[in-house]
Amino acid sequence: MENEKDLIQRAISGDQMAYRELYQIHERSVRGRVSGYFKWKADVDDVVSESFQKAFSALSAFDMTREFRPWLLTIATRTALDHLSSIQREDHKKEGILHKATEGDPSSAELTDTTPEEEIINDEVHQRLMQYIDELPSLYKDVMIKYMIEELEYEEIAQELGLELNTVRTRIRRGKQHLAQMMLRGEVE
Repeated sequence: MENEKDLIQRAISGDQMAYRELYQIHERSVRGRVSGYFKWKADVDDVVSESFQKAFSALSAFDMTREFRPWLLTIATRTALDHLSSIQREDHKKEGILHKATEGDPSSAELTDTTPEEEIINDEVHQRLMQYIDELPSLYKDVMIKYMIEELEYEEIAQELGLELNTVRTRIRRGKQHLAQMMLRGEVE
């Protein structure tokens, strides 16, 4: 089997077969890393694909003195967090629209029902995310709760916490980095 560093060099040089081999070697690890965060296979597929796209587009910046797999899994974890936040914000918007559309209509209850299995999965994902957020340094914890759990926009967070907008952006970015590192190492009680 060819050395992974050689594969990376070939991929950087534009060899499509090298990209394919790197994908085949690491796809299962990336899928395993992100699958616990999503209930739908399509979301997992999207995150796996996006993770490889991000990694391959940044491959020329990869530090060849380091191992490739941890670098790739860090990208995958951060991509999963971003995707999860995006899904939560989209669900929140849909719930608001649905609530306004069905307000006062008793027959609308069936539109928002979820199965018991979906409720359990949602609760488990939420609990896992809260465990990780609870382990964050206090500097990032409040901002990340407002961003990832309460699903507030940056401007709303800045206003509620009395912070500058750029401070909120920085803390969210660094909070995501901390979360990604903790998830990568499985650091939660």
